[in-house]
Amino acid sequence: MRGKMLSMNLNTADSWENKKITVLAGGVGAARFLYGLQNIHPPDLITAVCNVGDDLAWNGLHICPDIDTLIYTLAEVEGDFGWGIQNDSQDTLDELEVLGEERWFQIGNKDLATHLIRNRVLQNGGTLTDATQMIADARNIKSRVIPATDDPHPTFVITNEGRLSFQQYFVERRGEPQVYEFEFPNLKHVRPAPGVIDAIRDADYLFIAPSNPFVSIDPIIQIPTVRDSILGSRALRVGVSPIVGGKAIKGPAGAMLKSLGHEVSAYGVARIYEELVDLFIYDEIDSQLATKMESLSINTQYCDTMMVNRKARTTVASNIKQLITSHINESA
Repeated sequence: MRGKMLSMNLNTADSWENKKITVLAGGVGAARFLYGLQNIHPPDLITAVCNVGDDLAWNGLHICPDIDTLIYTLAEVEGDFGWGIQNDSQDTLDELEVLGEERWFQIGNKDLATHLIRNRVLQNGGTLTDATQMIADARNIKSRVIPATDDPHPTFVITNEGRLSFQQYFVERRGEPQVYEFEFPNLKHVRPAPGVIDAIRDADYLFIAPSNPFVSIDPIIQIPTVRDSILGSRALRVGVSPIVGGKAIKGPAGAMLKSLGHEVSAYGVARIYEELVDLFIYDEIDSQLATKMESLSINTQYCDTMMVNRKARTTVASNIKQLITSHINESA
C-alpha cells in the first residue's frame, strides 16, 4: 500500500454490495464517473450531491449546467462534448442573435425543455430539489440526484480582468483570465438542501468525483455544516483525481491549479484533499508520482481512470471498486 494505513474498523466480509454511496459531483467528469458507478452498483443506493455554483439566469430561465450534465449523461442522451443533448439544434439561439442578443452561452432547442420545466416548478413555489427530482424522474434516472443547496449560491472568479461569474470566466472568456481567488458571496444565507447532510453522514462510501476542486467541489464543501459532516462521516472517503498526466481531462482545473500556486498534477490535487479523504485514486499514467504520494497522510492508489467512452466508464468504476476492496482488506 502507498501512504499510511487507516485506523478504521471496516467490515471486509461485505465491503461493497448493498452499501450506500454518496458522490460530491461537478459536471462532465463526475457525470461519467457516476454513469460507470451505477452500472456496477444498485443505482437506488447511489446519491449524487451536485454543485450549483455555476448556475446562471439566462433569459429569465434558471440554468443548472452540472445537474443537467449529470442527468443527461445518466440518461445516455448527453452531447458529444459531455454537455447538452445529443443531436440538438440551436434555432432559438439563431433567432435570438437576429434580434440582437449575444450568443456566448449555448442552449440547444431540446435542452431548452429542461429549463422550461425547471422554471415552471420554481415559479410555482417548488424548490430546486423538487425541480431536479421531476426532471430526473422524467428521464428514468434511478440514482438520487440532489442539488447541494436550494438557495442561490453563485461562484465568482477573481481574475486579472476583474470579478467574473463562473460562466463569464469559463464560457464567455474561455477560461483565459488569470485566476487569483474565488468568492461565494451568499454563504451566510445558504443551507444544505434536504437530504444532503444525511447522504454524507450515512454513506458507507463517500466519493469526491473527478471534478474541479475549486469551482465544482469547493462550492459544495463551503456550504455551512457540509465540511464538518464530511469530516465526521462514518464513510470510507475516496477522492478521484481530475488531473491526468499533468492536465485536466475537462475544464479549467489545470490552469487554476497553476494560477493559484499548486502543482498541476494528481499529487497537487491529493494535497488539497488530504484532510478530507482516506484514499486518493489517480491514473496509472502518473504512477511515477507514487513516491511523492507516500509522503501524504492518506492512502493513495492508481489505476486506469480514463473514461473515454461509455464502456470505459464502467471499466474505471470496476477498477476503483477493486482498489477499494483491496484497500479495505489490507486495512483490516
